[in-house]
Amino acid sequence: MNYNKKFRVKARHRIKLANIDPNFCDDRESESAAKAEIEAYREKLQRLQFLMYAEDKHSLLICLQAMDAAGKDGTIQHVIGAMNPQSCVVHAFKAPSVEDASHDFLWRVHKAVGPRGTVTIFNRSQYEDVLVTRVHHLVPKKVWRQRFAQINAFEKELADNGSLILKFFLHISKDEQLRRFKQRLDDPTKQWKISESDYREREFWNDYIDAYEDVLKECSTDYAPWFVIPSNHKWFRNLAVSQIIVEHLEALEMKFPKPAVDLKQIERKYHHAAEQKAKKN
Repeated sequence: MNYNKKFRVKARHRIKLANIDPNFCDDRESESAAKAEIEAYREKLQRLQFLMYAEDKHSLLICLQAMDAAGKDGTIQHVIGAMNPQSCVVHAFKAPSVEDASHDFLWRVHKAVGPRGTVTIFNRSQYEDVLVTRVHHLVPKKVWRQRFAQINAFEKELADNGSLILKFFLHISKDEQLRRFKQRLDDPTKQWKISESDYREREFWNDYIDAYEDVLKECSTDYAPWFVIPSNHKWFRNLAVSQIIVEHLEALEMKFPKPAVDLKQIERKYHHAAEQKAKKN
């Protein structure tokens, strides 16, 4: 199945997240049934990232948004784990600093975008300023409403300058979130990740869903599409995200650049000379 087509949000199209099954895992019965396919996509990601780095014409920006515990960190680990970290960077956007707040809301985001040849992953992103600020009434409606157009213009500028932008909403159920919270409570290696505020935010679940549905409608574009990824099954989330990234990178039709030096001259000067020297010895 082509997950790019299945999970992509059409421009200006309103979707109801309640109608998308977060348990969806296509025709695969388990992680083991998809293991070989997942690994194949990881190998392709590695090859395509190296090609993008060498060609130095494009960059890749991946934006991850989700409810708490939906798997943003796990997705980052999966994607980055398949790539050379030398040309990858991850930014986690939390509450703005005093300096951030003294600028326009996109200032801290724009400076975090990587240069050509690199992969940048946003753990949360520019969309926090039309989600959290809306749900908690931190700015008036007329302010967050106009930010949709500002974000679209920002992403269009990036795309026009060679950035491939892919945005993923990791869709889990409210029950699955609670189950993962309980797992964190029971796991000493993950207890540091849980806080009481995580549980308090559950009270705003429906408000966040409404806000996300507006984001998906207003900001899924041809140049920066949104994808809603069923994420109750972590392994399927990784499979779908990998397939979508691979398909879009392959569509760039990247090529290795031609050498900037005379290879034959270098071969004659160094390798041929070394061979002649070895024969004499």
